[in-house]
Amino acid sequence: MRSTAQRVQALQAEAKELENEILALVRQQAPELLGLLGVGPITAAQILVSWSHQGRFRSEAAFASFAGVSPIPASSGLTNRHRLNRSGDRQLNRAMHTITLIRMRLDPSTKTYVARKVAEGKTSRDAQRCLKRVVCRQIFKILERADRSRPGNVEELAQAA
Repeated sequence: MRSTAQRVQALQAEAKELENEILALVRQQAPELLGLLGVGPITAAQILVSWSHQGRFRSEAAFASFAGVSPIPASSGLTNRHRLNRSGDRQLNRAMHTITLIRMRLDPSTKTYVARKVAEGKTSRDAQRCLKRVVCRQIFKILERADRSRPGNVEELAQAA
């Protein structure tokens, strides 16, 4: 038992060191992401890994589709609704899911948004799907802006030449 406990403590210390390294890398690449509520170093790193580089996604809708947060029509007859997109990058979708859960728990404006969607007749899962799309839009804008202003950007190198 003692050796198992020591191994657990050693692994926890190693995980903390790795998280600090990830935090430093995220601060270097896109510090604006860490300013968003619900985005920690691990989720920010996953977003950056999935994002890869500017120009990979032609629009916010393409990024949302890649993240698996774009709405898919699931209408039948007189019922007009959308369902969750189960394709795309599942790790990025999980990061979006984590962000929405934290915001739904802690952010008053997000609670108001979800309550408004539920009052419109959506289920709580549909409201969360809509919230994921809002978060995706916000992250896309931040990443597009961050890539344009980052020193050493390809566009800046082309202009300098």
